[in-house]
Amino acid sequence: MKFAIQINEGPYQHQASDSAYHFTKAALAKGHEIFRVFFYHDGVNNASRLTTPPQDDRNVVERWAELAEQHDLDMVVCVAAAQRRGMVDDGEAKRNGKDATNIQSRFRISGLGQLVEAAIQADRLVVFGD
Repeated sequence: MKFAIQINEGPYQHQASDSAYHFTKAALAKGHEIFRVFFYHDGVNNASRLTTPPQDDRNVVERWAELAEQHDLDMVVCVAAAQRRGMVDDGEAKRNGKDATNIQSRFRISGLGQLVEAAIQADRLVVFGD
């Protein structure tokens, strides 16, 4: 089965990101395909390369990045939600006159069209968080 995953909550204030991560990891282990992981609303905070949790806590951003690296996952951050929350990559920084970026390198910023495409291409769109 081909899944698209949507995450609407941040990495540490809600269970949604952890649940999505474990679901995605389990689906891949069972041989399913993940078409795209789309981070929306506060979920865009899962892509911040500046996240620095305590050493005895899980690093949600790095877990997603490692899973993406291992399985060549397409990790998309919603551009409008990202801009509202101060999340920028090189392209958005140039376009908006910012002097820094904070998106982890395994993630990319794009529009809602990527979510629509994922929902069309996948057999199931699984949404985590409100």
